[in-house]
Amino acid sequence: MIGEDCPIEEVRRVFGNDRFATEMCGCEVLEAGPGHAVCSFNIAPTHLNAQGHIMGGAIFTLADFSLAIACNIGNSPTVAVCNTIEFLSTAKGSTLVATCDAHKSGRSLGFYAVDVRDDLGTLVAHMTATCFRRS
Repeated sequence: MIGEDCPIEEVRRVFGNDRFATEMCGCEVLEAGPGHAVCSFNIAPTHLNAQGHIMGGAIFTLADFSLAIACNIGNSPTVAVCNTIEFLSTAKGSTLVATCDAHKSGRSLGFYAVDVRDDLGTLVAHMTATCFRRS
């Protein structure tokens, strides 16, 4: 468990172990707290699909990374059990930013929403998630 008052440097260290997100996709933690996280990555050629747009899996990875942080700070270990993502627009900027917030954070279940925007403010994707807290 990561404490509610955990400094951002410690959050970055702990979630740096999410190596696919951090090393392969370049995800970075910008803000972190109980029920809230903001993460980003700079769009690189490795994020693009055959059509030259950001691959859905890269967008999902960023959304899921922010979810993992938001739902685990101040709680017992928490895992996603259901995620739904809607891809709404093509990113036009150079950076993607995912903002995750808890809608309800209970003892055993948590309900979260993640908006992914580019640095121009375009809403690229929206994800909802249900998470389970392991005891």
